[in-house]
Amino acid sequence: MELDNIRALETTFLNLARLNRCTLKIVFLLFTTIIVSNLFSQTDTLWRKSPEITFSGYADVFYAFDFSLPEGNERQPYLVNHNRHNEFNVNHVLVRANLKHDKYRANLGLHAGTYVHDNYAQEPTALRHIYEANIGLSLSKNNKLWVDVGVFESHIGFEVAQSTENQTLTRSICAELSPYFFGGAKLSYDPNEKWSFKLLALNGWQRIQRLSGNSLLSFGSQVQFKPNAKWLMNWSTFVGTDTPDSTRLMRYFSNFYTQFKPNDKLNFSLGWDLGVQDAAPNSNSYAYWTNLTLIAQYQIAQKWKTAWRVEVFSDIDGLIVPNSWPNTNFSGFSWNLDYQPTQNLQVRWENRVTKSTSHLFHPQPVSSEINFISVISLALKFEK
Repeated sequence: MELDNIRALETTFLNLARLNRCTLKIVFLLFTTIIVSNLFSQTDTLWRKSPEITFSGYADVFYAFDFSLPEGNERQPYLVNHNRHNEFNVNHVLVRANLKHDKYRANLGLHAGTYVHDNYAQEPTALRHIYEANIGLSLSKNNKLWVDVGVFESHIGFEVAQSTENQTLTRSICAELSPYFFGGAKLSYDPNEKWSFKLLALNGWQRIQRLSGNSLLSFGSQVQFKPNAKWLMNWSTFVGTDTPDSTRLMRYFSNFYTQFKPNDKLNFSLGWDLGVQDAAPNSNSYAYWTNLTLIAQYQIAQKWKTAWRVEVFSDIDGLIVPNSWPNTNFSGFSWNLDYQPTQNLQVRWENRVTKSTSHLFHPQPVSSEINFISVISLALKFEK
């Protein structure tokens, strides 16, 4: 990406963010008028229809052994999932209530576990146990245009917080170091079964509450294309800042992934990320990080699956890896074996080796470039 193009994008973003209050009020009033006009055109009978309410739950308990033998019980500071060494623990437990109506919807999820402890540390205590809390409203007669406001899952990446929904037990490095959740508003448009579009206004990079001292909202987008049952292609973006105004550093992030399922036994995922950020406030220089992940999953038998993951991650400027380690490059490989006796219960075992050029792994008495872990998980989910 050319520096001039990035600077032009940054100037455009800042100009949009600095729209005067009068202009914003006009835009808001016009938008509200369109919504209200559309809502009142709907029949009362449709609005009186009773919504459908479902309840669901999920729990993931695990044991992990890190052969780098960390001093404490936490394995590595850049991880947020299954990040405990030589102890039995709860990675993630989640209870959810979902309300669905033709014209409105709502979702509420509360969660706990080591994942919450590690990944929500920057949020106020009162907000840390909110997995999702959002309300949505249909803006069109055919219900293809929606607006949702609140706390919701991230639009970035193909790996989510619930391990049962992923091809591998642990998450890839790019998933661990990119947002799992956002606070804000999103506008969704699904014109047909093949295409889906989203525009988002966000409180920051993985923020429920906006960072103190930051007066700018951030923005995101998502485009999905499903040409048939075998293919899914996704492009997600983030544009904004997660620093105070006094030391503002603009961040631009692009996430692309594609998933291919040629038959009932094979399932492939390929993801590529690129993040660019100001190297210093008001500078014309930029730093970046990038990632490439490939996962292949195979159905061995009716109740057995296996998966392999290869990944490379580069953060040579120390932007995104915690503790600002310079010249950080990861490469990794993992192997999974899954046993699923019922639809609701899953037993998973993963062995993972990671190599880093920055000696991030700290066995005693010296640091190391190689990290090897073995993790076993028992996960249960239900829906009522």
